[in-house]
Amino acid sequence: LSIRRQRQMCIRDSSNERPEGTTIDLVVLHFISLPAGVFSGDAVERLFAGTLDTDEPVFADLKGLRVSSHFFIRRTGEILSFVPVERRAWHAGVSVFHGRSDCNNRSVGIELEGTGELPFEDAQYEALAALLADLSAHLPIRWVTGHEHVAPGRKSDPGPFFDWRRLARALPRLRFDLRPQTGAK
Repeated sequence: LSIRRQRQMCIRDSSNERPEGTTIDLVVLHFISLPAGVFSGDAVERLFAGTLDTDEPVFADLKGLRVSSHFFIRRTGEILSFVPVERRAWHAGVSVFHGRSDCNNRSVGIELEGTGELPFEDAQYEALAALLADLSAHLPIRWVTGHEHVAPGRKSDPGPFFDWRRLARALPRLRFDLRPQTGAK
């Protein structure tokens, strides 16, 4: 990919190989901040790297959690890459999209630094649009959706403050399916 990233890591303990023959045609958007509502520090990076000290009381609920994401976009627009897109990151959990379960198999996960209680920054939308354009130029990505749509009732991100229309206007070639998904095959 041609997007320049300040930092890139390969997190192997929270990722694995995609099933053979998998087509990567989906992007799932998320939000995250650690601790919740704190937009600085390296706690998200440490979570994805498996080095977050969950003995700290503020992170105790995350003990034993093994998650990762392909990308993390900070409030400043900085893009961090954690898992190569050729590998399967563990970001969507129990999920379904267009009748197919386990969205991690066929998707790229992008985390936006944020909460469900605040609007995202202009710099994040600009970085996300550039990243999605780059990804779709190199992969057969057709769809963009939210974690809340592939895991309805279980997840709520990227949430009510995410401006889907803004993103869709910036990327007219991609399709956005924001319907709650059910019925895995």
